[in-house]
Amino acid sequence: MELEPVPAWGTIPRMLRDQAARHGDVEAVRAGDVSLTLAELAARAREVARGLIALGVSPGDRVAVWAPNTPDWVVAAYGIWDAGAIIAPLSTRFRGIEAAQMLRKAGAKVLLVAEGFMDVSYLGMLAEAAGGPAGGRPYRDLPELAHVVVLPPSAAPARPGVLPWRDLPAAGSAVPAEAAEERALAVGPDDLAEIMATSGTTGAPKGVMLHHEQLLRGYWDWAEIVTLREGDRYPIIAPFSHGFGINAGLLACVLRRATMLPVAVFRPDRLMDLIERDRVSVLAGAPPMFFKILDELRGTGGGEPAGPPRTRDVSSLRVAICGAAAVPPELIRRLVDEVGLERMINAYGLMEGTVVSMTRAEDPVEVIAGSTGRPVPGVRVRIVDDDGKDLPPGERGEILVGGYGVMRGYWDDPERTAEAVDAGGWLHTGDIGTVDEAGNLTIVDRKKEMFIVSGFNAYPAEIESLLLRCPLVAQAAVIGVPDERHGEVGWAYVVPAPGTSPDPAEIIAWARANMSNYKVPRRVELVDALPVNANGKVDKPALHARAARAPR
Repeated sequence: MELEPVPAWGTIPRMLRDQAARHGDVEAVRAGDVSLTLAELAARAREVARGLIALGVSPGDRVAVWAPNTPDWVVAAYGIWDAGAIIAPLSTRFRGIEAAQMLRKAGAKVLLVAEGFMDVSYLGMLAEAAGGPAGGRPYRDLPELAHVVVLPPSAAPARPGVLPWRDLPAAGSAVPAEAAEERALAVGPDDLAEIMATSGTTGAPKGVMLHHEQLLRGYWDWAEIVTLREGDRYPIIAPFSHGFGINAGLLACVLRRATMLPVAVFRPDRLMDLIERDRVSVLAGAPPMFFKILDELRGTGGGEPAGPPRTRDVSSLRVAICGAAAVPPELIRRLVDEVGLERMINAYGLMEGTVVSMTRAEDPVEVIAGSTGRPVPGVRVRIVDDDGKDLPPGERGEILVGGYGVMRGYWDDPERTAEAVDAGGWLHTGDIGTVDEAGNLTIVDRKKEMFIVSGFNAYPAEIESLLLRCPLVAQAAVIGVPDERHGEVGWAYVVPAPGTSPDPAEIIAWARANMSNYKVPRRVELVDALPVNANGKVDKPALHARAARAPR
């Protein structure tokens, strides 16, 4: 499949202007009663840019956003890019210390914050972590942070440097529209667009640097393979603070003129209402989310025997995107048969490498279920051993990624940049994988999630993939736990297949018959559902905490 080349926009501000000029009436954003066309989004972004310039934001300055997915977040992002600034998103799950670390790391000049979201005082947490106001600044321990803008529906506290969102356009009225437009058009393709927060084995925050041109190319190609197009309605469930949410959601929708539906708080029980009410056509998430859709259609939940099918209209769903190391083949077949999907896409990407590989429309179920497809154009993948030697197809090793999608580096951290990206420009992902003869990449596991059983390396994703073949298993998550005899052993948390009531011993017996002995889980716990994090991924830290509390 040959992809259509990305238009010669070069930068996000030029892309937005072109889309608004040519397709201004297309609905870009919808959330509740709020609707913005491309023309309206472009106009409001210009207002925000003028406001930021009035606050002293210069080209290359960092502006942080600490808020849930809302239309205001979308407007803020495009306004930040129009101002020639770099967006630095913060997760709403951050506590004060985490936010202060990233604000300090990025040297953010302005913070846009949803004070009071979910009854949390973000400014209160930040004040506790970074001190109170000093010398006209919002926080004395954040010397570069000059201004805080409080997003609706919050009321701005009476603090130095704090401005209500509604007052930002008034502040910007002092900046001539021509000067703001000149600023937006001066942004270059190689200028940084994002500093994305991530962490490592040290726990210290890192800021992944991504520039305009690589983001436009990466997510133009991603959207074409997914077939995202004008008229699609696409809920953005992944937080905008995450690389998938902001780039494969907020950016991709404007690139392809689809309507984004920002989801501030994801509640699985409301997903079907959202699909029906807004005629959702594209849906992205992890396997647990898609299982919930099927459970709802079957009239069951949590693995209980199926009841009478519920009357739910999901006929609008056209495409599903699932980023997971292993996807049950039966899940894909059921989504096609029971929901009527045109296609299911599996993909692999990471903050430091943007889009790496994707399955394609012509791929059989087995390829979609067992791999993340082939590298996208312009991206190269190698599998190497511990000495950096390339391995042949089928052998597992560390995944190295090269090409345009590799990050510029970690912000203000040359030492850790050098550890991640070698002199040849190859990103060392820390992921373990294999490539087959057709070039399909399979993720075996993260190095850090690997555990060692009696000297044998055991990879949770591989064991999970094997467990999914058991007829008694609908979903599975595996972790390594300490063991006096073997060093570590695997524990499996399993959601039983619909209509079954297995004994854990039955699943272990099946594993013994179908896996190498060191891969067999030493304990299986049956659960109604696997815990998931804000991005819909299985929450492995929660499972480790549960295992730590369990009696041995």
